[in-house]
Amino acid sequence: MFESPAQVGERLDAVGYLADSSITTTVFLAATLGKPLLVEGPAGVGKTELAKAVAAATDAGLIRLQCYEGLDEARALYEWNYSKQLLRIQAAGDSATWERTHDDIFTDEFLLERPLLAAIRRNEPTVLLIDETDKADVEIEGLLLEVLSDFQVTIPEMGTIAATRRPFVVLTSNATRELSEALKRRCLYLHLDYPTPARERDIVLATVPGIDAALAEKLVGVVASLRGMDLKKSPSIAETVDWARTLIALGLSTVDENAVSSTLGVLLKHASDHERAIKELRLLAGG
Repeated sequence: MFESPAQVGERLDAVGYLADSSITTTVFLAATLGKPLLVEGPAGVGKTELAKAVAAATDAGLIRLQCYEGLDEARALYEWNYSKQLLRIQAAGDSATWERTHDDIFTDEFLLERPLLAAIRRNEPTVLLIDETDKADVEIEGLLLEVLSDFQVTIPEMGTIAATRRPFVVLTSNATRELSEALKRRCLYLHLDYPTPARERDIVLATVPGIDAALAEKLVGVVASLRGMDLKKSPSIAETVDWARTLIALGLSTVDENAVSSTLGVLLKHASDHERAIKELRLLAGG
């Protein structure tokens, strides 16, 4: 996929993702060694966007498994189209033997692919994004171990399906729970945190056409101050970019008290966070 970490940086930059040396080196090694990449960090630091950017930079198809509590094998791997199978059985009539009917209904025609199986079976370049892995139940990790260890899936009725072309796998985690050591051993690890103000300014300048450098400098400074507060949800990088676009759309060229107070809803999504930010940034008159 890549010839060097420097090329990773160039290709990611070309699709609008500014990556530092730790990101480019880890992505290069994951691609070269054929290892899954576990990206961990707080929400909103660009973990999911990294997987999307790698797919865009390599012209690969992106398959996403969104994890959540209660996710099971049928939603992650595959399930059978039971309604269609029943219709086939009924159409076969009483004269058909079970062996023949079994062979008819347990075929690709009745198989409903879910993200993991779809990624294994693709022959084209593929990025498999397993998003928010920590939100899934522990039992799902056992399913992931087979897929990420041997890049194969066992379907009892059809046998083992091995990947003819391994996907580039990115797992993300917000660290709401500790992932198993067995799963971590199979992955390379990358921790992402909120960027420095200088890097976030560069991200804003690269993704918001027409924004003044001085305005970008000021707004990322405000965002950095907000992230230093005890908030329920700190502003993400995407929200910083949205805020920059908001200021441009409103024709605002400076970040003063009125500008911040009137657009704070772009950055903060909890009433208590608004109250704390207004108090600590001294936005209230006489505050």
